[in-house]
Amino acid sequence: MGKRLGLVSEHGRKGWLIVSMLAAAAFFFVTGIFLPFTSVTKLWLFEDQVSVYQGLLVLWEAGETFLFLILFVFTVCFPFVKIGALSAVWLSPNLTHRQAQNCFKFASNLGKWSMLDVFVVAILVLTVKSGGIASIEVKGGFFFFFLSVMLTQFASLWTGKIAGRLDQ
Repeated sequence: MGKRLGLVSEHGRKGWLIVSMLAAAAFFFVTGIFLPFTSVTKLWLFEDQVSVYQGLLVLWEAGETFLFLILFVFTVCFPFVKIGALSAVWLSPNLTHRQAQNCFKFASNLGKWSMLDVFVVAILVLTVKSGGIASIEVKGGFFFFFLSVMLTQFASLWTGKIAGRLDQ
């Protein structure tokens, strides 16, 4: 349980691949937040393209503080912190194996809570789709956000396997 230069130095190519996945996930996450997430057409005449960022601004400006905070925390903060915590596991110098395991457990627990945003988006899509007078089309922001979630999930699973074997 001694000090070392970081997990990435111990695991070579595999470690750098995971760090690269996390860097790509961070890029896709930020891109997905700002690009249009959906395009909503109402009465076949009016079309609005909405990004996560714009949606959060609308909620804030409308005084919907509770909804704003829920979506901001679960859609923006938790995924960002999870990517940061996983990156810290791999890149922090002098992190002991025990600290790396604890940091991974923290990131893993965050991942369970951040699934709430997927549930919220699913409810939104179902509500709009069932209206009959409006249609929703998924845009690029959704796909970037999805790629970020998937890359983070794969990096987390891989990190979990490695973290579980530390000090054994």
